[in-house]
Amino acid sequence: MEMAQDLLACLPSDQAGGTFIGRAQAPDGPHVIMVSGGELRDITAVASSVSGALARRALAGGVTLGPVSAGLPDDWTLLSPIDLHCVKACGVTFADSAVERVIEERALGDAGKAAALRTQLEARIGAGIRSVAPGSPAAAALKQALLAEGMWSAYLEVAIGPDAEVFSKAPVLSTVGTGAEIGVRSDSGWNNPEPEIVLVVDPAGVVVGATLGNDVNLRDIEGRSALLLSKAKDNTASCAIGPLIRLFDAGFGIDDVRSAEVDLLVEGLDGFHMEGSSQMRAISRDPLELVRQTLSEHGYPDGLVLFCGTLFAPTQDRDEPGRGFTHKRGDRVTIRSARLGTLVNTVTSCRDAPPWSIGIAAFMRNLHERGLADRV
Repeated sequence: MEMAQDLLACLPSDQAGGTFIGRAQAPDGPHVIMVSGGELRDITAVASSVSGALARRALAGGVTLGPVSAGLPDDWTLLSPIDLHCVKACGVTFADSAVERVIEERALGDAGKAAALRTQLEARIGAGIRSVAPGSPAAAALKQALLAEGMWSAYLEVAIGPDAEVFSKAPVLSTVGTGAEIGVRSDSGWNNPEPEIVLVVDPAGVVVGATLGNDVNLRDIEGRSALLLSKAKDNTASCAIGPLIRLFDAGFGIDDVRSAEVDLLVEGLDGFHMEGSSQMRAISRDPLELVRQTLSEHGYPDGLVLFCGTLFAPTQDRDEPGRGFTHKRGDRVTIRSARLGTLVNTVTSCRDAPPWSIGIAAFMRNLHERGLADRV
């Protein structure tokens, strides 16, 4: 896709005032790239992994490739901007999406039953869960009331209970970047994109930047049972991240994440058009609280990235009335945020997506062959 090559089109309009890090595939292997002051630099000789560059703050030096407006070298393409980071995600972090998760559960993954349930459940639980802070005494009282009414759910436990839902989204090095195909399981008939902000955390547990992500949601599979979460979430090409990581500095920080808006556009080959947005100010738990809970009993020596969840849960009918939205092959999914840039992917099935073939061993062999293994 042209977006993968046109670096300037991927980046936010204020890119000249920010600092960005990411990865690009060159003929000899992956390179670590930086964008700052309107220039593109290759810092692979200084730090051969993004994980290492952020851990050691090895962000200076390297080789200037030219102005950002000139784009990547002709034979280079953007990759996902992370490499050795663990990929974690938090779910049910917005009240509106919590209601949708309960709908999936009550419908047992049947899209045809969702519309009828939506009005009923919104009236009975929607206002309540929006009005309480997770883990508060008011949330505990609401839980008891909903239990008495037979309305409690595993999804509500993580929506308003003391513990956030934190899960492993994808293996190290398996994420795809902007321009790549994104995979939906071939046995899913009810699914949607999940546009999210992704926090980047260094080995010391410090949030050092943010980027965009698509945490593809299979509503039918996970709706049948919350225990199918891993099967629904971790599949070939089902985790897109990019375009680059915007590093925190004096001009961009966690408060910008807290106030960010993430826009979504889905364009189908059938002429279907859907727009939506997710406002981070509506999140139920502060992003740093999500990081704290993720790190509370586990360290990550190569750092991690954390999907923060989404407000967006599409209900717009695509084909049959009352069956809502689901992806079709060839859908173009555009996720954009003013300070983070644009992530674009085209939908295919996980079976037909390019197979994940570069794991940790292959990555290390490539760096060794290039004399870069000691700079990870």
